[in-house]
Amino acid sequence: MQSLALIENWPVPTAAAAVVRADGTVLGTRGPTAHRFPLASVTKPLAAYAALVAYEEGAIEFEEPAGPEGSTVRHLLAHTSGLAFDEHRTTSEPGTRRLYSNAGFEVLGDHIAKATDIPFGEYLRQAVLEPLGMTATALDGSPAKDGVSTVDDLVRFAAEVQAPRLLDPRTVAEAMTVQYPGTKGVLPGYGHQNPNDWGLGFEIRDHKSPHWTGSSSSSRTFGHFGQSGTFLWVDPDAGVACVALTDRAFGPWAAEVWPPFTDAVLAEV
Repeated sequence: MQSLALIENWPVPTAAAAVVRADGTVLGTRGPTAHRFPLASVTKPLAAYAALVAYEEGAIEFEEPAGPEGSTVRHLLAHTSGLAFDEHRTTSEPGTRRLYSNAGFEVLGDHIAKATDIPFGEYLRQAVLEPLGMTATALDGSPAKDGVSTVDDLVRFAAEVQAPRLLDPRTVAEAMTVQYPGTKGVLPGYGHQNPNDWGLGFEIRDHKSPHWTGSSSSSRTFGHFGQSGTFLWVDPDAGVACVALTDRAFGPWAAEVWPPFTDAVLAEV
């Protein structure tokens, strides 16, 4: 895919990218796809997928209490628990605002670890990474931001979320459905959004503007980006997913180059 060559002009030391269909067919790659990059918040979709496995195994329920008073597992996954961004303090009532929260995912990881009696990083490995053959991926630290992976591994994950094998497709469909519709909030790096739609651990594009995906991305596009200059999106209407990993912190450079890159990829597929 010629569009992937655009990463060679990005102002970053190292970049790798790939595009994959639901059946696992890799349409193209660029850069060192076996290089391990810090994922930052692209860790969250992996952690969320492990939470979905825990739900299907009966270890947790979406509506069970978790986090601040009145909050549930569903609230934590949907960033509506009321927990602050990086502090374990409550700033609003559960379900009333979309407060993007690393602390919420850390509470979720602790909750699942207690429910399964397995440290969360190990649970993620057993539930998601090992079955998908993601041998270069690891989580040693916060379920919100401390994952490390490769483009090669995330291609496997991107194929899985498009055509689930580890989970009932209905569970995955719920995770990609807007939770607490109409909730306002700030999309990190892109300002206040009304509404600021999210599923269960995955951001949903809908009609957000500005946004890190492309102007031609469908409203059903879902995924995540990370402060380490990383992203993963899935566009169900186009039938493809794209992974791009870099080693430069997110900033104006990313906001400038990511959308036209995404539009070029979609135009080519």
